[in-house]
Amino acid sequence: MEELKFLDFHGNRVAYLDEGHGDEVILLLHGMAGSSQTWRSIVRPLARKYRVIAPDLLGHGSSAKPRSDYSLGAFAVSLRDLLDELGVTHATVVGQSLGGGIAMQFVYQHPDYCRRLILMNSGGLGPDVGWTLRLLSAPGAELIMPIIAPPPVVSAGEKVRSLFGKLGISSPRGGEIWNAYSSFADAETRQAFIRTLRSVVDYRGQAVSALNRLNVANVPVMVIWGDQDAIIPVEHAYAAYEARPDVRLEVLTGVGHFPQVERPIEVVDLIDDFISTTTGADIEQPATQA
Repeated sequence: MEELKFLDFHGNRVAYLDEGHGDEVILLLHGMAGSSQTWRSIVRPLARKYRVIAPDLLGHGSSAKPRSDYSLGAFAVSLRDLLDELGVTHATVVGQSLGGGIAMQFVYQHPDYCRRLILMNSGGLGPDVGWTLRLLSAPGAELIMPIIAPPPVVSAGEKVRSLFGKLGISSPRGGEIWNAYSSFADAETRQAFIRTLRSVVDYRGQAVSALNRLNVANVPVMVIWGDQDAIIPVEHAYAAYEARPDVRLEVLTGVGHFPQVERPIEVVDLIDDFISTTTGADIEQPATQA
């Protein structure tokens, strides 16, 4: 397993993976209740050719979980600061689920840092979202979460994994769902999750649309989506293609919400081919924003 590294800035500790070398940098942004470990199957293969950076977003994984702003804009600023700290002036930005919404906001706010944009089962492309996230966005959900994921249940991991299997949520897709579910045993993680979720979802579905961000992004864009996604429907992939017909659209048959763990070899090949066949946005000079 790749080793996490840590940086402290703005009073918060940020955990991240930083693997490989090369002129091209890939920035991987995970989804809601996820972490950099969601990319574990593709980091090493990509790192053979590229420098790959995968942070634990604030409020997630091993990064700090402050009582703070968890909006898309705040995430975009913290990512710019992370790249500055690592001496990275531009990257191909890959975002899955919530990470896709953050990626679009990042490209919009900080275009000088972005060479290409890859969206994977991305948030922000339509209102539909699974009923579980809608329920958890409702008032009082923070009172229910300790009941559905108390420490004694989390410690019985194999039994819960077995239950997920009986419900048809099989590995590796089920493994990602289990990782998210088990993280709720931690009170700080629950609070950060609720703040993040309510910034983008309410009982009616996704409350933030980033389609306009996609239209103004002057970078090559690829959309990868699993046609069996029960959290964010594949119709959103086609909405992105309608909004911007030059998008490269890749729909993976039989894949759910986590292509990077369900079909990692194919995802690596798609990312590599996209980078190899596009020149990326013209960046006239290194970013100098503080």
